[in-house]
Amino acid sequence: MCGISGAFSFNPDLFKVSQSYIKQMNDTMVHRGPDGEGIWVSGKEQIGFGHRRLSIIDLSTNATQPMSNSNQDVWVTFNGEIYNHAEIREELMKTNKYKWITDHSDTEVIVHAYTEWGIDCIHKFRGMFAIGIWDVKASKLWLVRDRIGIKPLYYHKNKNRIIFASEIKALLEDSSIERKVNEDAFFHYLSFLTTPAPMTLFQDIFKLSPGTYLCIDEKGSVQETKYWDVLDHTHSMKDLSEEQIGKAIVDELRESVRLRKVSDVPVGVFLSGGIDSSLNTALFSEGEKTEVKTFSIGYDKNYGSYQNELHYAASVAKQFKTTHFEKLLNVDDLMNFLPKMIELQDEPIADPVCVPVYYVSKLARDNGVVVCQVGEGSDELFWGYPTWKLKLQLQRLNDLPVPLFLKKMLLKTLEFFGKVNSWPYEALRRVCNKQPVFWGGAESFTDVQKRSLMSARLKSKFSSLDSFSALKPIWDKFQEKAKEKSHLNWMSYVDLNFRLPELLLMRVDKMSMGVSLEGRVPFLDYKFVELAMSIPSKIKTKNGTLKYILKKAIRGIISDEIIDRKKQGFGVPVYEWLFDKLGQQIEVDILEFCSRTDYFDKDTISFMFKNKSSQLWYIYNFVLWHNHYIGRQKVKV
Repeated sequence: MCGISGAFSFNPDLFKVSQSYIKQMNDTMVHRGPDGEGIWVSGKEQIGFGHRRLSIIDLSTNATQPMSNSNQDVWVTFNGEIYNHAEIREELMKTNKYKWITDHSDTEVIVHAYTEWGIDCIHKFRGMFAIGIWDVKASKLWLVRDRIGIKPLYYHKNKNRIIFASEIKALLEDSSIERKVNEDAFFHYLSFLTTPAPMTLFQDIFKLSPGTYLCIDEKGSVQETKYWDVLDHTHSMKDLSEEQIGKAIVDELRESVRLRKVSDVPVGVFLSGGIDSSLNTALFSEGEKTEVKTFSIGYDKNYGSYQNELHYAASVAKQFKTTHFEKLLNVDDLMNFLPKMIELQDEPIADPVCVPVYYVSKLARDNGVVVCQVGEGSDELFWGYPTWKLKLQLQRLNDLPVPLFLKKMLLKTLEFFGKVNSWPYEALRRVCNKQPVFWGGAESFTDVQKRSLMSARLKSKFSSLDSFSALKPIWDKFQEKAKEKSHLNWMSYVDLNFRLPELLLMRVDKMSMGVSLEGRVPFLDYKFVELAMSIPSKIKTKNGTLKYILKKAIRGIISDEIIDRKKQGFGVPVYEWLFDKLGQQIEVDILEFCSRTDYFDKDTISFMFKNKSSQLWYIYNFVLWHNHYIGRQKVKV
């Protein structure tokens, strides 16, 4: 796990790639790779790669990056892990074509795999990755993001060059990039808590979409290719029994966990006490001869908006005899962390869970662990959220044979009674526009709420824009490719393509790498995702039980107490913390921001404070980000 960077000049007479230029980018990401630095620049100063190393597999200096083959006609800079690298190495060694300089570096496998198979080599890789490959003979740069989007890759292109990096702050070292807000992205941020790829909140800085690669030639021509979509790899399981499906789930997940145990440094598990982290702990503990370390975060007391789950985590740790660590957070921990949170995020990730993710990552790193398994992805694949249950019911209500004109009349009735800010109104609005009710597992403001929040200028600018436009390409692909076009499959598919890679996985990446810790996600192994997306929806939703088939499959592996407990999720007492010590500072910061900028309607914001809306957290994230990255002010709390 590392930080990567690079630059490719289309006109070396006007812009030369220098060692110092690459080093400037590298130096912003020391936290991603404290174990070493590597820089390579071509002799003609046309292209250069940078690398910050967090040593996990093959700790030798021979595995240092950027890395080339013996002919130096292929160069690679790589962030991530290729879990099946040993298998691919064995296949390549049989050809007797390549000189190997490492014992088991997965980076060297990428170098020789590209030489052997070209860019098609990525179809062999089982892992998480962001990769830059320079093909000397073809004079082409390849930028690749893994299938699920576990690792980020950002880029900026102008007429003279393209630059890329694991973090936006590295790109901002190029003084030619104007620090300006992408207002279209801001519009969508207010709906989704994050920005849809390829946009970021920075104008002219983009992120590579999951399962996609770019090919850039020396003239600056860019070709984008979507190389993987889960809907191309599903298969019918309708003739299999629940027992057969359950066995397939456990077998594939067990293999996924086994692969993610491979490391030359200590590996642990984040343990919340829910089904997913408990199952991770159980499968990770199988066959282990050394101590397994688990890590949990709780809070200094039970809050109205969040109750501690530590006793469940302790119970699982006891069952599997792990060495267990806990940390209790309070509002001061939030306040102390805010400046660092904004710096690490690069662009707002308005999910308050960033706070506990950072602290549990730090707890693990402080106790000798460099890699941790996390549970992201299970809820999206197996219908694990109570809110999904509600929206699925709303969508099914829409399936009833009610004429569209009656639905529009009901919409008008809700408007008449002043219910335009409600989610039932928003759901009906979508239905009347022939859109799906479900837009993703993390939605912040309804369309009406969002427009009331915006300044008069932005209201006018976006009068004809709807945030479904960000989801429309995903919706169109689903309609074209899905073998089972069920509502639940749509819900899983849209979150696999948007919320998971750009929100949940980014909070894991940014917060864990902020303390030089690698996060691994067994539930998002692409083979496991393909299996899960092949399971019929009626089995996932049987008897209205969340995670029905997963729960049935894992009985006997973890206790019934954990399987049958009420789902709470990994949360934060954000309401209480917002209006505790932080409340007065937030109000000062946001209202002052409204007075000197033109994004928000100040009266609406004041109304939110009067009503103590927890949605102010989403606004505050944007304000802190804007102050730090656009206004270049230090965050004060």
